[in-house]
Amino acid sequence: MKAATYNASVDVYEEVLDNGLRVLIQDVRTAPLASVWCWYRVGSKDEGPGLTGVSHWVEHMNFKGTTNIPRDKVKGIIEQYGGYWNGYTWIDQTTYTETAARDVLDRMLFIESERMANCLYDPADCESERTVIISELQGGENDPDQLLDQELTATAFRAHPYRHPTIGWLADLQTMTREDLYGYYRRHYVPNNATLVIVGDVDRKDAMRSVVQRFGAINPGEVAKSHHTREAEQLGERRVTVSREGTTAYLKVGYHAPAVTDPDFFPLQVLDAVLTGAKGLNLWASFRTPPPQRSARLYRALVDGGFASAVNGGLVPTEQPFLYTISVTATEGTALSAVEQATLAQLEAVRRHGITEHELEKAKNQLRARLVFEGDSISNIAHQLGYFETIATWRLVPSLRESIDAVTLQQVGDAAGRCLTPTNRTVGWFDPIVS
Repeated sequence: MKAATYNASVDVYEEVLDNGLRVLIQDVRTAPLASVWCWYRVGSKDEGPGLTGVSHWVEHMNFKGTTNIPRDKVKGIIEQYGGYWNGYTWIDQTTYTETAARDVLDRMLFIESERMANCLYDPADCESERTVIISELQGGENDPDQLLDQELTATAFRAHPYRHPTIGWLADLQTMTREDLYGYYRRHYVPNNATLVIVGDVDRKDAMRSVVQRFGAINPGEVAKSHHTREAEQLGERRVTVSREGTTAYLKVGYHAPAVTDPDFFPLQVLDAVLTGAKGLNLWASFRTPPPQRSARLYRALVDGGFASAVNGGLVPTEQPFLYTISVTATEGTALSAVEQATLAQLEAVRRHGITEHELEKAKNQLRARLVFEGDSISNIAHQLGYFETIATWRLVPSLRESIDAVTLQQVGDAAGRCLTPTNRTVGWFDPIVS
C-alpha cells in the first residue's frame, strides 16, 4: 500500500491502496452508525458524442445485480438492517451510498466492491432501463422550470460538455447499446478512478482491513484523462425562449461562473447569499432546506415588489467553470419583460456598487450556519469529503469556514464586477402558451 496520512485537525485518515483506490475514514461517534460512499470521477462532462446520458444510465444499471448479488437482493442487503441506500450522477461525478448500523460496515463494503467489479448488464435489463430513463427525461421536459434550465445551460455553453444535460439527449438514449453501457462501466469503474469514504462509529484498523479484503484484489484500469474544450469567453448576451403550454412564466439569468478553486468562488457565494439567501455548499443537503430570504435583495425587489412568487440562486462547487443562475417565477399576469427588467436592475446595481458591510457580515453568518447544518449527520460529512475529492481535494472541506470568513467587501465587489457583466450572461424565458 502507498503511504497513509492522518489529518488531526479533522480526524481524517487517508490511504491509497496499491490498485489506486483512495480511502478516507473519519471517526464520528455520535451514534452506532456508519456511512459509506463510493465516488467515481466520471459524470456527464466525460461523455463523448452519441453517448450523452451514459453516466446516469450506467448508474441505474449498477443497481441491477452483480455476479454475487442477485438483482432482487441488492436493495434488501441494507434494508434488512434498517439501513439507507442511494446514488446519483451529476456533471463531475457518480456516487453510491449506504448508511446503516456500524456492524453492517463489511456488508456495505461488499456491495460497493461488487458494484465496482462485477455488475452484469443483462441485455433485457438494459432495454427496460432505456424505457425508464426516457420516461424520466420526458417527465423533466414537462416541468417548465427544469426544461428552461436545460435550455439555458445548452445556450450558455457552446463547446464545453457541461452543456449536456446529465440525463442525456433523447436521440442518444434511443440509440445507445448494451455494449456502449458496459464498455463505459469497465473503463471508468476501476479503483484508481474512485474514492471510498467511511464516516461513523468505526475502528479505523478494522475498517481498513475490510477495505483491503473487499477491494484489494480488484485490478486497476487505464483511466485516460479527459480533455475538454475550454469554453471561449462570451462576446455578448445570449437569449433563449421556450414556448409551450403552461400556466406560469419563468425567467432564468445565467452567468459563467468560476470553478471551486478560483479566488472568485467564495466571494460569489457570499454575493449569492446577499442576493437570494445562503444555500450552503452541500449538493446532497443544502437545497432541501429553503434559504433565509426575507431580507435578500432579490426577494425584496421581486417577491415583495409583486413581480415574482419565488426567486432563487444557484452557485455550486464544480471542477471547471460552470454557471451562476438566478431563477424567478413570475406572478400571474406579470409580463416577463417587466420581471427581467426588475431583476437585471438589481444585478446591475450590485455590479456597479457592490454590497454593504452589514450585508457582508449577515451573509457570512448565514453561510456559517449552513455549514453547521451540513455537518449534522455522518452521511452529510461523508458526502462532503467525497464530493470535494472528485472536484478538487477533500482538504478543502475543513477550510470551508475559513474561506468564507476571509472574504472581504472588496473581493465581493470585484467578483461581482467580473461575473455579472451583460456580455457574460444568458437570459432564458419560459413563455407559456395558454391553450
